[in-house]
Amino acid sequence: MADREKLLDLAGSSFEIEDLLNYQSGAVVSQTLVDEEAVTVTVFAFDEGERLSEHTAPHDALLQVVDGTALVTVSGTEHEVAAGESIVLPANEPHAVEAASQFKMFLTMLR
Repeated sequence: MADREKLLDLAGSSFEIEDLLNYQSGAVVSQTLVDEEAVTVTVFAFDEGERLSEHTAPHDALLQVVDGTALVTVSGTEHEVAAGESIVLPANEPHAVEAASQFKMFLTMLR
């Protein structure tokens, strides 16, 4: 099913973000829910120990942990971010994400 179709299927319904995507052993999986000119919204599921290596992005992003715990490094400073917590990833600043345990995150990138 296309991402937009999945989002439309959820319209008007209550749902748990952590139920949108299943964990996969030894992997990081993602599903884009919105990909518009002004914003992208993506859900990620990380198996324990999996990571996104350090990189930069041209836009600010809000990372919201919805399950588990992540180690998020922003400009060389490591932050432990747990379910219910969020962190801003500033545009053009190096950042990396590692799963301290299995975790799921909701990433909103503002363009």
